[in-house]
Amino acid sequence: MNRLSPLPGAISDLFIYTCTNHELTIADRYGLLAILLTVDPDENEGFQEELRCIDRILYLIRRGRVRLSSKLSALS
Repeated sequence: MNRLSPLPGAISDLFIYTCTNHELTIADRYGLLAILLTVDPDENEGFQEELRCIDRILYLIRRGRVRLSSKLSALS
């Protein structure tokens, strides 16, 4: 089965945006969901750093440093 892979640097860019603006939009959440559902960490050896970024984003949300925004995307 052919698996999708995220764009190079997309997760780190999302991490930087989230830390800078202290919010995660609906589009960002669906992007994280798509990445977690489509990428197999066992097949992608370089994916461990991206998983750490996702874990850090979830940690920031849990600690209240990042809020979940109801905006569709950062552009709207």
